[in-house]
Amino acid sequence: MAPMTGSLENLTVHPEGGPSVATGDLLSLVLAQIKLTGDHVRSLEVARSASLDLEAGAAHVLVVAEGSLLVEGDGMESVVINAGDLVLLPRGLGGARLVASASHASVIVCRFWFDPHALRGMVSALPERIHIQRDEGAGWLDGIVPFLMVEVTDDEPGAALMISRIIDVIVIRTLRTWVRRGHPTGWLGGLSDARIARALKVMHERPSRPWGVEALADAAGMSRSSFCDRFTALVGRSPLRYQNEWRLTLARDMLVAREARVGEVALRVGYESEAAFSRAYKAMFGHPPRDEPAPPSVAGSRE
Repeated sequence: MAPMTGSLENLTVHPEGGPSVATGDLLSLVLAQIKLTGDHVRSLEVARSASLDLEAGAAHVLVVAEGSLLVEGDGMESVVINAGDLVLLPRGLGGARLVASASHASVIVCRFWFDPHALRGMVSALPERIHIQRDEGAGWLDGIVPFLMVEVTDDEPGAALMISRIIDVIVIRTLRTWVRRGHPTGWLGGLSDARIARALKVMHERPSRPWGVEALADAAGMSRSSFCDRFTALVGRSPLRYQNEWRLTLARDMLVAREARVGEVALRVGYESEAAFSRAYKAMFGHPPRDEPAPPSVAGSRE
C-alpha cells in the first residue's frame, strides 16, 4: 500500500475548482463529507384524498408537478405543497402523511440515502422537512423538473450515475436556499452565523491542527464562553466534539480508500498515538479502524 503524500490540507475534500474556491464556500466543504447516494426517481399520480407512501428509512425529495399535496399528522402545522414546490424529507415521512388535496397530484419522487457515518448527528440535526416554494427556488426548480422527467422516461447508458448526480444537485440547492432564507437550525445555522462559520472554516481547512477552544474562539472573534455557548446552540455539539467527528470522518474516508495504514492515518488527522485513534474511531463507528469495510455500491433505478 503506497504511503500518502501531500500536505495535511489535502485531507479535506474540496469541491470542483480547488481549495481557493472551497476557502470561501464552507457549505461545500461540509457537504463534501456528508455524502449521499440517490438511487431512485419515479413519477407518481396520487388520487384526490389518497396518500403517497414512501419507503421507510430512506430520505426523499418530492417535486409537485401538478396539483398539490397536504402534509399533515406529524404534530406540526399542516402545510400545502403546491405545483412547482419542493419538499426535502431528510429522514422520511416519520409520523406525517402526504395527501393529494386537489383533484389529483402528479409528484416526482427522488429517493436517496445519507452516508450514516458521515459526521454522525449532522443529518439528524436537519429539520423534519424543508419546504421550498416555487418562487423561492428563483427559477432552478422550474428548470429541474423537465430534466427529472427525462430521466424518469428515458433508458440511456449511465442512467444510474445521472440519477445520483441529479439528486445530489437538488439536495445541495435545497439546503443552500434554506440557509439563505435566514432562519436555519442545527449545523447549517452555524454556517449562516459569520463568527461561528469562521471557526468551522479553520477546523475544516486544517483538520490535523489540535485546535483548542481558545484558538477557535479567537478565530471567531468571540470570548471563550460566548463562543462555546453559541457554537453548541447552533451546531448541536460542542466545538471539540465537532472537531473530533470531523477528523474521524476524514480518517474513515482514507481507510475506506485504502490510502494508508491505520497508524499513518491516525497521525495525519492529529492523533498522537494509534491506540487513542483506534479507541475514538470505535466509539464513533462501532468497529476498530482495521475492520473498516469497503463502501457498498448503490445502483440507480427508475419506475
